[in-house]
Amino acid sequence: MLLNANQKKELTQFVRDYEAGNIPVDVPFSFFQEKQNTPDQSLTEIREGDLYFCLEQRLVTVRGQVIPLTVKEFDIFSLLIQHPGRVYSYEVILDLVWQEDYTYYSRKAVNNHISNLRRKIKVAPDVPDYVKSVYGIGYKFEI
Repeated sequence: MLLNANQKKELTQFVRDYEAGNIPVDVPFSFFQEKQNTPDQSLTEIREGDLYFCLEQRLVTVRGQVIPLTVKEFDIFSLLIQHPGRVYSYEVILDLVWQEDYTYYSRKAVNNHISNLRRKIKVAPDVPDYVKSVYGIGYKFEI
């Protein structure tokens, strides 16, 4: 889901070579590092039904309509959508998005941003709720 066609092809070829014993044991670490991407090659594009997400362009659209998100709303959504199904606690979201000591903030800060994010993404009544609450723990992205 997160790999483009070229990346899938390279990964498939690597696995075939590895299984065939064509990859030496002492392969330098640089072999596994990400290749340089051309400017027109996107690293992270996700499409789920009417939802489109692009990390590099910091763009979210629903049914072709651009969803204007604040920096924190986008960062929270980015964290959730890139790991669908994974539950993030309030504290982990604060740590990863704010990158500060979460004791200065309350769960209310996360709740407010999630509430605004949900409201903006819900462009029509039949659009699914992509951001789900996990009672007493936090949030996750789910179709």
